[in-house]
Amino acid sequence: MNDVSEDATYEVVLNDEEQYSVWCSGRDLPMGWRITGFTGSKDECLNHISQVWNDMRPRSVRQQMNG
Repeated sequence: MNDVSEDATYEVVLNDEEQYSVWCSGRDLPMGWRITGFTGSKDECLNHISQVWNDMRPRSVRQQMNG
């Protein structure tokens, strides 16, 4: 059962590996995630993520490959 309405506000969140996700505003974040400051509809948040997340590899993988 989904208790989130279609007009809910979402936040773009980021973890320590610099991976993005969308989280419903007002809900507690899981450990390891932080709010980026961008809020909006789910579609707006997903669009924002598609603009800013250019390299989907986790940060640790990028660092290892860059030497």
